[in-house]
Amino acid sequence: MTILLLTSTKKSFSAKELQRQLGHNRYHPIWHMCHKLRSAMGKRDGEYVLAGRIELDEEYFSTEIPENEKNRPLKRGRGSQKKSKVLVMAESEFVQSHKKGQKPRRVGYLKMKVIDDLRSETINEQVKTLASNVTAIYTDDSSSYVDLKDFVPKHDAQVIPKEKVGEILPWVHIAISNSKRQILNTFHKVKPEFLQKYLDEFCYKLNRRYFGEALFNRLLVAAVSYKNEFRYAYG
Repeated sequence: MTILLLTSTKKSFSAKELQRQLGHNRYHPIWHMCHKLRSAMGKRDGEYVLAGRIELDEEYFSTEIPENEKNRPLKRGRGSQKKSKVLVMAESEFVQSHKKGQKPRRVGYLKMKVIDDLRSETINEQVKTLASNVTAIYTDDSSSYVDLKDFVPKHDAQVIPKEKVGEILPWVHIAISNSKRQILNTFHKVKPEFLQKYLDEFCYKLNRRYFGEALFNRLLVAAVSYKNEFRYAYG
């Protein structure tokens, strides 16, 4: 029943709402089951890599302050303990004759990964792991991306005015905006160690946005494929 509810909407459910709808007395078994299903989603998507033209950018997601940082002075800006760094990549093919109001590019597969830092070495490793057969990567002019040209056929780095982001990197920013809104509206507060699970669910559903009712069966297959994830879900 948990799988049915999670796949019945393109958004998500909090464990508390699932507990209410299932009429379950205990919260923690529902919470664990949800995260094991999200883990299965992430593992399934991890079997696929991006190809073709790729949009790439990073974003900061608001998360709770880690326990080991709560007694330390709060930092500001990019190093704040309230922020988690996320690398976002989307397959993005040009639409030859797009209609008025239509995006100039068509989105394919999406990846969102929590990363520890924005060093070029970290970015390079993630791109090599998550993408193959890349023909071009489109980014802003951040120094984190300076080495991409060494192993990608084409790296188009631009200084992007705020009003032009929707034209040059449309899909990564739509994904960032929608995922942030979903997490805020559904879960309100997220601990940094669980952020990847929520992003895995968002990407899994977006990557299968045309599956409709078949999404239930696909997630069921994924759950069976990674059955060890569920061994102690209700223990």
